[in-house]
Amino acid sequence: MERGVPPHIAAGRLDRALQAFAGVVGKDWVLTSDEDRSTYLDVYALGSGEEHLPSAAVAPASAEEVQAIMRLANEHRVPLWPISRGKNFGYGGAAPRTLGAVVLDLGRMKRILEVNERFGYCLVEPGVGFFDLYEHLQSNNIPLWLSVPGNAWGSVTGNALERGFGPSPYGDHASRICGLEVVLPSGELVRTGMGAMSNNPTWPLFRYGYGPSWDGLFQQSNLGVVTKMGLWLMPEPEATLGLSIELPNADDIGWALDELCPLRMSGVLQQSPNIGNYLRSAAGRSQRSDWYSGPGAIPDSVIKDIQKAYNCGWWSIGLRLYGHPEVNEVNARLIQAAFAKHTDQPFKITRWHKGEPFAASGAGIPSVFPLQIVNWQGGRGGHIGFSPVLPPSGDHALGQLHRAQKIVREHGFDFYGSFTVNDRYINHVNMLFYNRDDAEMVGRVRQALKVLIADTAAAGYGEYRAHIDFMDEVADSFDFNDHAQRRLNETLKDALDPNGILAPGKQGVWPKAYRGSRA
Repeated sequence: MERGVPPHIAAGRLDRALQAFAGVVGKDWVLTSDEDRSTYLDVYALGSGEEHLPSAAVAPASAEEVQAIMRLANEHRVPLWPISRGKNFGYGGAAPRTLGAVVLDLGRMKRILEVNERFGYCLVEPGVGFFDLYEHLQSNNIPLWLSVPGNAWGSVTGNALERGFGPSPYGDHASRICGLEVVLPSGELVRTGMGAMSNNPTWPLFRYGYGPSWDGLFQQSNLGVVTKMGLWLMPEPEATLGLSIELPNADDIGWALDELCPLRMSGVLQQSPNIGNYLRSAAGRSQRSDWYSGPGAIPDSVIKDIQKAYNCGWWSIGLRLYGHPEVNEVNARLIQAAFAKHTDQPFKITRWHKGEPFAASGAGIPSVFPLQIVNWQGGRGGHIGFSPVLPPSGDHALGQLHRAQKIVREHGFDFYGSFTVNDRYINHVNMLFYNRDDAEMVGRVRQALKVLIADTAAAGYGEYRAHIDFMDEVADSFDFNDHAQRRLNETLKDALDPNGILAPGKQGVWPKAYRGSRA
């Protein structure tokens, strides 16, 4: 496998930079073999993924080593691509946006520095995964709960910085960040919020600090490398109550969201439930060939077969209430009454009280089972996400659902859609499944994504997250005042990173030296 070299850099300069990195982390932690570099490719790449092949990886063990690497990268003008654990599946994984960039792998930095039971927070390094933190809480009998995303293999820090979601009341992970330690592109170390004052005990408690608030600047950005993160955790509730219901028709999602969104906004429903369609039930437990082997998207008759086999609706809705049992019961009745206006189908109800077996609690228990969905098409399976943000209403949801489903089916794919309900918005998460070894299918995925991005932008909606192959297209859709926000991003990028060494192209933000790459 031929080593890629970053733009504007001679191979000799890259080699000198790697030797200098070895002087910081030790030669064993500068990874240059073909096998090493291939491990950082996107495991769900659209094709070979070698257009994102790194030239090497370097794995520091401390913030001080990150600082030293950053300074050396500036000296040698070598671009770095930081990852926490590299499990950002469906969006590019560990692969760098720019061919030949050196992956800055923070996976060795995996200390859980503090868990404060009284005040409900943790302070972690970027290599700490959801399994790591969960096991720490459980083994130490700490009554704090995680909010866990579908892929729990990843980094707690990385997921929050990429604005990932989980289903609990703390499911908007980015909103629970409180205090960051960051290495700037210059190598300078800063702490945000109250952490800007030495030894301030409210660093992980008060999100704003004094003056401008900077935590958000380092989310989905290439303006710094986060080496420590404060995150609020949910205190264990007295009880939980689960409500689940299956809705038989695609358009049922309209009235369901019109009932759920006001309940979420008013606080009756505190969590951010994820409502999935029939394909979530099927793809996690079977393959497409078990149901259909014809051309195009699976027909409606097969969808009905899936619903019957798994006793699922077109939509499966799972809700959970947290808190004192008496309050949960009152809120459950309010939800049931709202749905009873539209359907006589009852909710299935499950109850858990503190002290009962933990598995029945509905707490965030890490799992990688959801990754099974990538096997739907067979072969070397993959998936890619498309996730526009909508106002919290049924009419907006139905319009986007119909447009997205039409585009996906026209390109020959089965429609996987879900809705996450948040306090003031809904997120319509779509996934396209494909066989990486089928070049024709991969080509259709690429075309479908381009059409989805353009069509959704024309309808007035934007994505909150994008795969590395489509970051420029998504960034280009944010076009107010002739892309004024992009100019602001570039101004900050050039001021903080004049040599353009940190994650060039991430989220469509290119430094001056690489700006031609956007074209």
